[in-house]
This record gives sequence, structure tokens and C-alpha cells, in this order.
Amino acid sequence: MYKIAITMLLGDKGKYLGIVSGIALASILMIQQPSILLTMLSHTYSLITDISLPDIWVMDPQVRSSEDSRALLDTEVYRVRGVQGVQWAVPLHKGSQSVRLSNGELENATILGLDDATLIGGPGEVAEGTLADLRLPDAVIVDESGARNRLARRSDIPGQPPIPLKVGDTLEINEKRAVVVGIARATPTFRSDPIIYTTYNKAKNFNTSDRKMVTFVLAKAKPGENPEDVARRITKATGLAALTVDQFKQKSLDFMFQHTGMLINFGFVVVVGFVVGTAVTGQIFYNFTLDNLRYFGVFKAMGATNRLLLGMILLQALLVGLIGFGIGAGLTSLFALSTHSGDNIKLELGLPLLAGSGAAVLLIVLVAAFISARKVLKLEPAVVFKS
Repeated sequence: MYKIAITMLLGDKGKYLGIVSGIALASILMIQQPSILLTMLSHTYSLITDISLPDIWVMDPQVRSSEDSRALLDTEVYRVRGVQGVQWAVPLHKGSQSVRLSNGELENATILGLDDATLIGGPGEVAEGTLADLRLPDAVIVDESGARNRLARRSDIPGQPPIPLKVGDTLEINEKRAVVVGIARATPTFRSDPIIYTTYNKAKNFNTSDRKMVTFVLAKAKPGENPEDVARRITKATGLAALTVDQFKQKSLDFMFQHTGMLINFGFVVVVGFVVGTAVTGQIFYNFTLDNLRYFGVFKAMGATNRLLLGMILLQALLVGLIGFGIGAGLTSLFALSTHSGDNIKLELGLPLLAGSGAAVLLIVLVAAFISARKVLKLEPAVVFKS
């Protein structure tokens, strides 16, 4: 009987393809949109992710996210170092400067000034050059995406792609000469500005207008110390906000949720995908069941139980759900894979996201199946034979 159910489903190719297409479209929306949202949200704390050595981030109490910059005095670094349980603490400058390219064009870039002695706060991977090269005169390291795109030199030939920035090229930051000594791989920021790494003292030289230059104090708890406990001591001793890595990431996410409409916008698209998928699938599947109602009546007259008929309908629904979800997930995976070849947002499809979308598709096909099954379970076989 279950084989007959599959034959009935595949026999009506128009409705079969319609149901599969509806589920595939719903799957794409329910996988792609949350994936884009999660990827964008992860970029809100990309700086925290890339700087993996510190346990604790110390900042001005008014800082709302890792994208927020509120400067501190240099002396705050020494105050943090003096707190019990702190193994080391170093300054990190984060600011925005206009960068003049070799052709005279201006681009905004994020400047990260690393501790001169340790270079803590640098990129996790330097593709060209070495991090130690930052100690050379006027040296800077540029992130790979910025070097290829916004900081690239425009070609003199119209229609030709820009020429990527390379080691040995020079830039002008606030009328100061900067020599590119390395190209680094970094997680894009939320605003996708180019990232330029230099030492703390060179950052001071590039930005002579500000008296306060320390944006964050990066600290490490001593072995055996709980970072949360050390963070509380730092806050109590200095009056500054001290957060662990996870706490700072969560604070950055909370700020984005509270001050942007990202969650509502992307969530609305996901809900629309679910509703449209349910409506389309339910309508087409219901019509398919009506078209085959006489066959179900015959089966019922031959002694098929309601349980068996319900099983046949569930099998049909689960089959189209599995195929539709597979097509939708496959197309979304190909789209996500295509984003990894460029320098823009790179979508990641995690197992929890796929599992959640799969559960939503399962709910869609179950709703469609039970709506259709009600008609079959209430069917009187005599009605079919009378017609």
C-alpha cells in the first residue's frame, strides 16, 4: 500500500513538482536569512574574536559594543596591572582615520594600535610579511579584504579591476607616511571598513589631535584565577567596565538587537517563508488528496484502516518534504559556498541552523498532511461508488 502511495504521488507530476518547489522555496528562506543574520551579528564582535589572547576587556563604562570607541588615559593600563589576579595588561587603540591612497583618493579605515612590546591585539594570521615587521619605521599591516578592495589602487585603464595593495606600497594617514609591511587575514567588521594594524606609539603619531589614545585595556587573568572574578575586581578598583570575552560579545549583540531592526527584518522574512511554505504546500497537497479521493475510498472499501490511510498520506508528505528540503538546503549551501570566494560576507551554515530549518519544514508537511487526512478519514466509501 505504501508503494501505491508513492506511485500516486509521482503520477501527478504537476502537483508533485509544485509541492516540492514550495517546500524548497520555504527552506531557502528559512536557512539563508538566519544564516545572513548570524553572520552579520558575528561581525559585530569580530575584533573580540580575532584577538584571542586576553581573557578580559577593560573599557570606559559608557562603551556599548566593540564597535564603540571611548578613549582612556594611558595611566589606566597601569591601574589595571595593579589589580590582584591580573597576569598582564596592555593597551589597544582603536580609531578611525582617513587614508589617502597613492592616487589621491580618501578612504576611511579602522586603525588598531598594538602594544609596542608584545604586539598583543594583532591579526591571527599574517598572509604576507610578519607581525614583528610592525616595529619597522612607519610600518603598518593591512587586512586582506581592504587591500583588495577599498585601499586598492584604481587602474589607469578604464574597465580594468583595481590593483590590490601589496607589501612595499605606501599610504598617507593624517598626512603621515605609512609603509605596508604585511597583509593580514581578519574577520570583516560590521561596517566592513579596512583594518590597518600598527603599533601603539605609531598610532599616536598618526593621530596627534587626541590626548587620550587607549580604547581598550586587554588583560589576562593569572593561572588558577577565574576571569569573571578578576573582572569584578578590576571594575571595583578602577571604576572602569571590565568584561570577559563572552560578556563583551553578548553586550555587543544586545546593543545590535536593541538599536537596530535586524532581528525584526530578518525574522519577518523567515516567518513569511514559513507561512508561504505552509500555505502553498497545504493548498497543493490538499488538492492532490481531493483528486485521489476516489482511490482512498476504494482502499477503504477494500478494508484499509484509517491508520493505514493516514500512514500513506504521511509517507507522501514526508517524501516531498525531504526532497524539497534537500533541494532548498543544497541550493543555499551552494550560495554560501560562492560567498567564500570573495572578500565580503562569508555565510556559514551550521548544523543547528539546518536542524532548526528541517524541523520547521517537518512541521509544514505535517500540517499539510493532517489537513488533507481529515478529508480522507471522514470519507464514506459508499459515496465514491455512488459517483
